Formats: sequence, structure tokens, C-alpha cells
Amino acid sequence: MTDNASKSPAANGQGQAMWGGRFSAKPAELMQAINVSIGFDKRLWAQDLAGSRAHARMLISQGVIASSDGEEILEGLAKIEDELATGTFPFRDEYEDIHMNIEARLRELIGPTAGRLHTARSRNDQVAVDFRLWVRDAADRSAAQLEALQKALLAQAETYADALMPGFTHLQPAQPVTFGHHLMAYVEMFGRDASRFRDARARMNECPLGAAALAGSPFPIDRHQTAASLGFDRPTANSLDSVSSRDFALEALSAASITATHLSRLAEEIVLWTTPMFGFIKLTDAFTTGSSIMPQKKNPDAAELIRAKVGRILGSLTTLTVVMKGLPLAYSKDMQEDKVPTFEAFDALELSLLAMAGMIADLTPNTEKMAAAAGAGFSTATDLADWLVRELNMPFRDAHHVTGSAVKAAETQGLDLAELSLAEFQAIEPRITDGVYAVLTPAASAASRMSYGGTAPAQVRAQIARWKETLA
Repeated sequence: MTDNASKSPAANGQGQAMWGGRFSAKPAELMQAINVSIGFDKRLWAQDLAGSRAHARMLISQGVIASSDGEEILEGLAKIEDELATGTFPFRDEYEDIHMNIEARLRELIGPTAGRLHTARSRNDQVAVDFRLWVRDAADRSAAQLEALQKALLAQAETYADALMPGFTHLQPAQPVTFGHHLMAYVEMFGRDASRFRDARARMNECPLGAAALAGSPFPIDRHQTAASLGFDRPTANSLDSVSSRDFALEALSAASITATHLSRLAEEIVLWTTPMFGFIKLTDAFTTGSSIMPQKKNPDAAELIRAKVGRILGSLTTLTVVMKGLPLAYSKDMQEDKVPTFEAFDALELSLLAMAGMIADLTPNTEKMAAAAGAGFSTATDLADWLVRELNMPFRDAHHVTGSAVKAAETQGLDLAELSLAEFQAIEPRITDGVYAVLTPAASAASRMSYGGTAPAQVRAQIARWKETLA
């Protein structure tokens, strides 16, 4: 995929390799097998055509090639685009990569004029701009899909802003929260994920086209023109860096890996919540599957597969990091290995984001079972401690100790805190009054958490409104 010497014999239409003037013999078949990349880089055809059109128009406007030749090239590229779009383009392994396949086909369509397109350009900067365009598009898609997932979460959170459920730490009941508040935690996570893709896009939005092989070009090219025509903010400022850097892909893969981690956490909760032991939510047949032997089973396979995708995505980040870690400037053939892991990662991420948005819209919470579980495990104990601080002016550490004693007394009798008698409370702390019972229900506990970002339904609705405005 570059202008290095280690190439297979991509013919120029006259039996001579396009790069082969230096060589008198063909590479071995095994060399051809390891060198060819058209099997995967054909995905870059739209980006390659876009870069070639921008380059051709710039060459025309700068007088580097004649207008007549440039227009013939552009017409040929239009025909190739039709072939690629309709699936009739003749991909051939002997031309190695998408760049040479398109150039060879252009020569077949318009003759030797096709060779002028490669003036002031190398496959090194050509693949750099193609890949950067592809990753930029992938980042845009990921940000948009994250926003769609956020909207699905917002819709459910708004419907169930008051629905009680247990909040957990260490997967043990901690304090009552609302289902809406729990879902809004993921809205925040996925919002940061989308912002990471937008940040990465801003940094990658520089155009390497015109850097040529590694040193720039002696022709009077206008790199600002090609950058602008391809939607970049500016051209890259160093020709060596332009063709040898893949940190834009690494950054995008890093953002994808963090997103996949968040998706995996939500998927794990969906898996737990759909078990009979939790029974917090139900999924329809649309996102579940059955068992070949156990007819009663309804498995949350979509969630389980999303949970597993983080391995593939994080593996892609690791793969490309290792590929790049020891490469001297400028281009090395190692960098041909950047495409497959990046393509695979974003394929997996896109499928996961779409499936998760579908599952979130599909699920139905069992509000009665969640509410019943919200008070389990003495989840209002902190509310008792807070009451002691507010009403009795007790230092919190003392209140914590008193509350612990009350929990022990209730646990010994197999009771909840609210089921202890006033006399039993007063045996622990004589100043406790019957006003304490007002704070010992899960509903009262959740409603009291009115601090900014808290689980009180009013606060949840305020955050929903903020996000709806942001996403609008």
C-alpha cells in the first residue's frame, strides 16, 4: 500500500509493473500473499476516490497537469465510482491494494493519461489520507450512535424517574435510588464517550495529502486546497509525520475501547436484571434467544455478546499500539497492519451501540419487584444516621455507631429497621422520637437526596431536561 520497493508486480497495462522498473523478476508467490491488501483495504474505495478527485482538481488549478487531462481523469474516476457502487468493479489481487486497483482500472478506461494522476503524490500520503478519512467517518458515526443510545436511555429514565430500585455498592444493597437515576448514570458515561470521539476527530482533522512519500513534493501543489476540499481544517505541517503517524487511529480506538467498557457494564447489569433472582426487567423476543435443550430458557444473548465485544475492541487497540511502538520514521510496511484491527473494532462497536439502543428501548422494568428490593439489606440505614445528625445534633461518627447498633438489633430479630419499635430504638439512643419512622422508607430516602445530581425524582427530571436540551 506504499511506494516502498517490496511490491508485487502491479502491471501498468503493458505488462510492466507500475513500480517495477527497478526489478527484473517477480516476487515469490508467498511474497505476493503476505504483501497483498486488497482483500481488506477495498473498504477504502470511497475515500480513495475522494482523495484522487481532490488531488486531480488541485493539479489542474495549479497547472501541474493540463485541464483536458484532468477532466479525462475525473470522468474516468466517475465511471469507476459507478462500478464500485454497483459491485461491478473488477478487483484483482495482482494490483495489491485499493490504490493500484483503481489506478489500473483508470488506465484501462482512459489510457496513459491515467498515469498523470499520481503526479506529486505517493501511496504513502494516499493511504494516510484515505485511512484518516475513514477513521474520521467512523468517529462521526460512533458519536451519532452514542447520542441515539442516550436518547433511548432518556426516554426510559423520564418514564421511570420515580420508580424505586436498590442502589448498589460491591453489588450489595446500599441506598434506595430510582430506575431513572440509574439509567441517567449511563447517559453521563456515553456523553463523555461521544465527546472523546469529537475531540479525537478535531485532532485528526488535518490532511496528509501532498506529503508524498516522506519529504513533500517539488511540484507547485496547493495542499490547503486539497485539505479544504476534503473537509479538513488544514494540511499537516510535517511531511515525515504526515505519512508515518497513526495516532489518530490509536486515539479513536482508545475512545472505542472506553465506550465498549461502558457498554459492557450496562450489558452486565441487563444480564443480572433479567435473571429470576433479580427480576428487575424483561426483554421481548426481539433481543433474547432460546435453548436447544431447555425449553423454558430465555437468554439475554444480545447483552452477553455486547459484554464480550470489549475484548475484540481493546485487542484492536493493543494490536495497533504494538505495531507502531518501534517504527522509525517515516513509513514502514508494518503500517499496512493498521486497517484490519481498526475496521474490526469499529464494526464491533457499531453493532454493539445499535443493539444496546434497541435493548434499552425494548426493556420493561418490573417496578413492583424493584421497589420491594429497594428496602432490602437495611438500605435506609444512612437515612437513620442522617436523621440523628439533623434532629439530635449528633456528630456523624456517633450517629454511624448508633445506626450500626440499630441494624444489629433488627438483624438479630429478622426485622427491617422500620419494623423496630420506638422502645427498641430508645434502648439504643433515648432521644430518638417517633419522627424517625418518616425517613425509614425507601421512597422517603430517595426523595430526600435533593443535592445536585442526586437521586431525588426532581433532580433526575432536571438532569433529563438538561440532556434533552443538549442532544436537541
